[in-house]
Amino acid sequence: MLTTGEFGRRSGLSIKALRLYDLSGLLPPAEVDPVSGYRRYAVAQLDRARRISLLRRLDMPLAVVAEVLGGSDADAVVRLDRWWAAQEQATAAKRGTVGWLRVQLAAPAQPAVPYEVRRREVPAAKVASIRRNTDQSGLVDTIRQLQWRLRDQLAGAAFTAEHWVIYHGFVTPESEASIEVCVPFDGPAEPAGSMVIRREPAHTELFATVTRDDCFYPRIMQAYDALARHVDAEGLALAAPVREVYLARWDAIAGTDPFVHVAQPVGDALPDE
Repeated sequence: MLTTGEFGRRSGLSIKALRLYDLSGLLPPAEVDPVSGYRRYAVAQLDRARRISLLRRLDMPLAVVAEVLGGSDADAVVRLDRWWAAQEQATAAKRGTVGWLRVQLAAPAQPAVPYEVRRREVPAAKVASIRRNTDQSGLVDTIRQLQWRLRDQLAGAAFTAEHWVIYHGFVTPESEASIEVCVPFDGPAEPAGSMVIRREPAHTELFATVTRDDCFYPRIMQAYDALARHVDAEGLALAAPVREVYLARWDAIAGTDPFVHVAQPVGDALPDE
């Protein structure tokens, strides 16, 4: 058995960190003296402690660390890859935002991306979905977590890389709103936890296709603006909330490849007043 100080020295974790990981259940001591309250750790816990230390150096949240280390080593590799892909996506989005702002500041008259707005008929689909509140800073990670949670819970069903995010409110850097992550699938599945199984009705939608390089805030908002102008020009009714339909995995395509349809379900034109 090792004292807290010795265990911290050998694992690279501070006393404060060990206390936090004990309280969170991530790394409880092997034994606690009932009289003195002194904690002791087993040598066998060093490997887990060192992994926690490395993951925290990546700024991985405690909840995700628990998820990564909660199963076998093979499962940990899969969860680590998923999380890191989301971090790279978020970093690319931030880099793109900085580049966008630099262009706007240097040349305010820079023309907008000319998004083509198209119309399509979308058939009904069976989907598994989870709703969650998030703001702009947590959006990418929330979508990632919910998408993979749904896919894990749909084990045995058939699905593709396509999924979509329905925005039930305005997600901004300053305020949260409700989003719904949906994964269409075929085959048997039962609702579990916060996952809902429902039928997405057939509908007509307008959509603008955005490449991977342009799929970040605020540049993606030009696709939203193009849709809004088209809806207004045709006097169409909005049939359902706007959504982003993702076509592929972020790390499976090039930056100039189509990555997401920004889509707005519509109904018949509104009657003239």
